[in-house]
Amino acid sequence: MDVLPNEEEQMLKNGAREFLEAESPPSLAREMERDDLGYPPALWKQMGDLGWLGLAIPEEYGGQGATLTYLGIVLEEVGRAISPVPFHSTMVPALTVASDGTEEQRRELLPRVCSGDLVMSWAFTERDARYRPESVRMEAVEEGDYFLLSGTKTFVDSFGASEKCLVACRTAPPSHSGEGITLFLVDTDSPGVSHVPLVTLAKDRQSKVTFDRVRVPRSSIVGELDQGWPVAERMLDRGTALLCAQMVGAARKDVEMAVEYAKQRVAFGRPIGAFQSIQHMCADMVLWVDGGQLLTYEALWRMDQGLPAAVEVSQAKAFCNDRCEAAVRSSQVIHGGIGFMMEFDLHLWFRRVSAWTMRMGTSFEHRARVARALLDAPGRVRLGS
Repeated sequence: MDVLPNEEEQMLKNGAREFLEAESPPSLAREMERDDLGYPPALWKQMGDLGWLGLAIPEEYGGQGATLTYLGIVLEEVGRAISPVPFHSTMVPALTVASDGTEEQRRELLPRVCSGDLVMSWAFTERDARYRPESVRMEAVEEGDYFLLSGTKTFVDSFGASEKCLVACRTAPPSHSGEGITLFLVDTDSPGVSHVPLVTLAKDRQSKVTFDRVRVPRSSIVGELDQGWPVAERMLDRGTALLCAQMVGAARKDVEMAVEYAKQRVAFGRPIGAFQSIQHMCADMVLWVDGGQLLTYEALWRMDQGLPAAVEVSQAKAFCNDRCEAAVRSSQVIHGGIGFMMEFDLHLWFRRVSAWTMRMGTSFEHRARVARALLDAPGRVRLGS
């Protein structure tokens, strides 16, 4: 793995940063926190026109066929700008349709995703918030050529803005191999679907979604009946790594703001950055964000190469959960009380990074996954490539 971006990757990064700094200032994030839809459709369409939404979508469906690493670069810049767009919520199910959907599903949905004409969401989390097959209790009961979906999903990102939602359901009793899970594409305006907006730390658009005997055709299955857990696991790994990229981008910007403030804020006749305690704090913050970035791109690179990446994904998320959170907390310490004033922008980044640490698996959950991998391979300790 080459840890330095090549010329094309750097151009993409620079272009994304320049565009988002111009089109998605912090004032837009504030505005969308009060907006019912939660994102600006015009900006979303611009991202489609730039080709960002189709970066990792195959060319035959209107995309560019690029790697997940390229998509991670854009999501890192989206996180840096805390751009209020349903990028992550759409890419997670769209990439799953691209890899495991039927030809009909791909041709119907993916060109619309690439052009910015379709927003998607995905629903996995229930009362047991762990990302394990046994956590899925929502049922899908077969009725001829249709299934009736009943149950509740929580913390569904951008559901109110989406047209299609990829939903994990139980179609057979739990088993040790994870069988019995099936993924369904559900129209969000289907009879029997209702949702309640949730108040979150990030003030973004998360919903509690209830499905009351929602009727969906067999053709809406993504993957195979009862065999959806491997598809869901790959989806969760991709989504986790891409969320890490978003976290790293936001934490990096937060750290840069803290370092600049330490240079300018004067106390006892000199900048606070001249004090060793602040210097060490700033050094730690940079090390933490750099470490999260390296682990994130290793996970993305391994997935691009078709290599096993479960351990690397969990390493990245556990590290980013702890260290990106520590970085933004240290930034708050450096700024003092001003960082929490609503008129000051710093808290916008703090709230989002803190919220993202609680999504796609906690540190405990991901450390447990790494531990299981170690115990399953006695005598062969491999943490990273």
